[in-house]
Amino acid sequence: MATKFSKETYLYWYELMLLMRRFEEKTGQLYGMQKIRGFCHLYIGQEAIAAGCMTATNGDDKFITAYRDHALAIAKGVSAKSCMAELYGKATGCSKGKGGSMHFFGVEQGFFGGHGLVGAQIGTGAGLAFAERYNGTKNVVLCFFGDGAARQGMLHETFNMAMLWDLPVVFICENNHYAMGTSVARTSKTLDIYKLADAYEMPSDSVDGMSPEDVHNAVLRAVNRAREKGGPTLLEIKTYRFKGHSMSDPQKYRTKEELEEYKTKDPVEHTLNVLKTEYKLTDEDIEVINERVKGQVEESVQFAEESPWPDDNELLKNVYVQDDYPFIVD
Repeated sequence: MATKFSKETYLYWYELMLLMRRFEEKTGQLYGMQKIRGFCHLYIGQEAIAAGCMTATNGDDKFITAYRDHALAIAKGVSAKSCMAELYGKATGCSKGKGGSMHFFGVEQGFFGGHGLVGAQIGTGAGLAFAERYNGTKNVVLCFFGDGAARQGMLHETFNMAMLWDLPVVFICENNHYAMGTSVARTSKTLDIYKLADAYEMPSDSVDGMSPEDVHNAVLRAVNRAREKGGPTLLEIKTYRFKGHSMSDPQKYRTKEELEEYKTKDPVEHTLNVLKTEYKLTDEDIEVINERVKGQVEESVQFAEESPWPDDNELLKNVYVQDDYPFIVD
């Protein structure tokens, strides 16, 4: 039976998801104006995953994800200002303007990227979990990846080691059905990705990614198991992106009818409806939230516009080199 959630939880979910939604919509506008360059992958439609994960975890737990990272960074506490500045390539960005859209980072907030190599964060996520176990903490790592990354060899090697060592990691496959633009059915005989865990005797589940309630409940079960040294869990959270894979995606691989059907399951609208019908949230209350979120996004754009570009002497900083690396032949 689903947990009964409080009005405060729904208010938190709604405002957080609305901030993610409005931030991403503004990002898309600014990309069209060429204020933001390079690759850009929006999270619109998938916000329930980030929201549900936040209420199911503690502040000291770690998140790591792929390149669709703006919303998860904001959810974890990286400021909208520093995120927008990073999109602009400014020195005040969360990665000092060096990472751009795909490489957000927030060490203080426990957000470890933003990774551009498909599936690479799966191994790194297990490494973060190993560090938590080694240091004797009760923290858990949430490692996010897409359905396309589930085809990478890294996943299988990592699953095997994570289970051998009972690492405190929750592997979360954000299955938005199309990877870059190819459906799961065209790339695998295993359509239920959560079943990949069976080969490693890893607990797993399929979750409705359009419902923050279902996400919260599933993630909380997995996180509690990990904290009690029960090892990893694989959650296949089925979601849907309302925009293309990236800003350059013509989206010819899916029908308009399918997209419109999923929009009827919009998690932001669902949460707002619960607040209005069950908790009698007034139009005035909603307007206050909407204006607060609008102000945050506008402030983030102003901050990015007014921030300086990185200095030239920053180019080679934060690039790590081992002087006595033994495998380089002169």
